[in-house]
Amino acid sequence: MTQQNQYLQPHRAEIAPLSEGITRPLWSVMIPTYNCADYLRETLTTILAQDLGPEVMQIEVVDDYSTQDDPEAIVREIAGDRVSFHRQPENVGSIQNFNTCLKRSRGKLIHLLHGDDGVREGFYHKMQEAFTINPEIGAAFCRQINIDERGNWQSFSVLEQSQSGFIENWLEKIAVINRLQPPSIVVRREVYEKLGGFDQRICCCAEDWEMWVRISSYYPVWYETQPLALYRVHSSSLTGRCALTGQNVRDLRKIIEIIQPYLPAEKASYLAQKARELWAIYAIKTITPKFIAKGNWNAAGIQLQEALKCSCSLKVLAELVLMMVGRLKHLNKMNHKTNVKTSWAAKFLSILG
Repeated sequence: MTQQNQYLQPHRAEIAPLSEGITRPLWSVMIPTYNCADYLRETLTTILAQDLGPEVMQIEVVDDYSTQDDPEAIVREIAGDRVSFHRQPENVGSIQNFNTCLKRSRGKLIHLLHGDDGVREGFYHKMQEAFTINPEIGAAFCRQINIDERGNWQSFSVLEQSQSGFIENWLEKIAVINRLQPPSIVVRREVYEKLGGFDQRICCCAEDWEMWVRISSYYPVWYETQPLALYRVHSSSLTGRCALTGQNVRDLRKIIEIIQPYLPAEKASYLAQKARELWAIYAIKTITPKFIAKGNWNAAGIQLQEALKCSCSLKVLAELVLMMVGRLKHLNKMNHKTNVKTSWAAKFLSILG
């Protein structure tokens, strides 16, 4: 096995080095899409506003056989022939579509930008500067702004440190919970060539988290404090198919197992325990209440059961009690009838089995 592919495993797509003689731009902005053409127009506009020209920047949309819209029509409307378009011959799923993006990239730096996200002015300049000054880094990411379906700003990601630069203790931070989203990060293509593509053992949730941990275990990472990436949070995203079945939490437990070999042996067990605890709390505090608010008790029960399989620590159990009390107080404000509270409590106990 050569030095180039010694890290490859059967569940990781091989991202082969490009042949000599192929024109290499600095950037590959690869845009995976699937039934999101309504947002693609906005995404392309944010990129083209910073277009460095075809000699410097490859821009390509890779569509996973959309059935509800026509992303190619949007590409031609907004960008003419400036943006390339590739359509999968059939629906292959998000992970394989991401890997197709990596394989089709020609640039030295890859920005994997989902077709409903975006970038703010200065993103490519700041990211390029980080790689130019620090040739040893494998990836660089910036702070992100979370936006809603209409593009309204909702929140900012955590400020990881007060100044831009190498991020300290990053592997231990990213190993316990995903602290960034794909639009905010740029990775050297040679990193994917060395470490392989996205892990195909993951079904539908947090496949990017495993990748960021993997990269961070081999390379230093740069952090830009300016919020230059836009990550779209859909109102239905937390209650999608994966969360309905509990697959989201099962995927997270699987990823925690996968990343153990990436971590320092003396800390791996502790970090895994902390990760299970944090993801269990996330499922209880963030996802379960959304199902309850919609009256979907079955999905709420599945989510709680999977969360408790993740961790039953005192912190997790405390969050469970707080969530229940919070819902009871909310219902008490909405309706003072005792039978409503009793009904809710009975349902809550029933979904815990």
